[in-house]
Amino acid sequence: MMSLSKMHNTPAGRVFDVFNFVILGIAGLLMLCPLLYVIAGSFATEAELSRRSFFIFPETFSLEAYRYIFSTNTFVRSILVSVGTTVVGTIVCLFFTLSMAYPLSRKNLMGRSVIMNLIIFSMLFSGGMIPTYLVIKSLGLLDSYWALILPIAINPFNLIIIKTFFQNIPFELEEAAKMDGCTEFGIFWRIMLPLSKPVIATFALFYAVAIWNDFFSALLYLNDSAKWPVQLLLQQIIMLSQSAIGDPTSMGGDYVEPPDQSLKLAVVVVATIPILIVYPFLQKHFAKGMLLGSVKG
Repeated sequence: MMSLSKMHNTPAGRVFDVFNFVILGIAGLLMLCPLLYVIAGSFATEAELSRRSFFIFPETFSLEAYRYIFSTNTFVRSILVSVGTTVVGTIVCLFFTLSMAYPLSRKNLMGRSVIMNLIIFSMLFSGGMIPTYLVIKSLGLLDSYWALILPIAINPFNLIIIKTFFQNIPFELEEAAKMDGCTEFGIFWRIMLPLSKPVIATFALFYAVAIWNDFFSALLYLNDSAKWPVQLLLQQIIMLSQSAIGDPTSMGGDYVEPPDQSLKLAVVVVATIPILIVYPFLQKHFAKGMLLGSVKG
């Protein structure tokens, strides 16, 4: 059988590589163009946004939208709320997911098949919005940040992938640790977790992005607007065309109120930056983690 490197050196292989490069390049540009427009539009004026349907470089560079959203602490507070809930929520989700995945990876666990069937059942069926709200209310979590974290503490799909990864770790490592007097918790902490760094990084990113982008939970469970995360504030601005999050009196006598569209785009840019910063640090573990945790026959 021809090796993969030799296949790429053939004329057909080179044509295939060029075809892949062109197609993926076009797809990448199509995905990048909306982001570039959002960034450019956040620095544009109202007249330019009304006149030009798409552009990457604004004709008139303006920072009024950014000055407006940072003129009070409303937007800054919502950013801090989102960062705090994302960091704490990711830690909590990983703790519960890893703590449940490791025991389920042991074949001698009593009731393992029953628990796995319940987990698979929860992937297909859920209680619904109203029963979930009633549970959150009965637990006294309304208007609490924990209402944004605890209901999604364990994702069944992520749990199954991590469980499969633990099952693929050679059993001889566990036997050797037990012979050295290591407890089950010691095996989990000293052997399993260090070997699971790619998987942990991958699903930390999954959980962080899910918590950061979630606005519906905050809409349901948070009545105090001072506790709103940035995504809910962004949703209010875009859906309700509500731009009163700045303080025009603090901007000076020559201040001109920014356009609504530019303000919305500026909020999108600022709300996207923190999660984009996280990606480069976890990207190297992402592909490896998904392959290691994939289900094998």
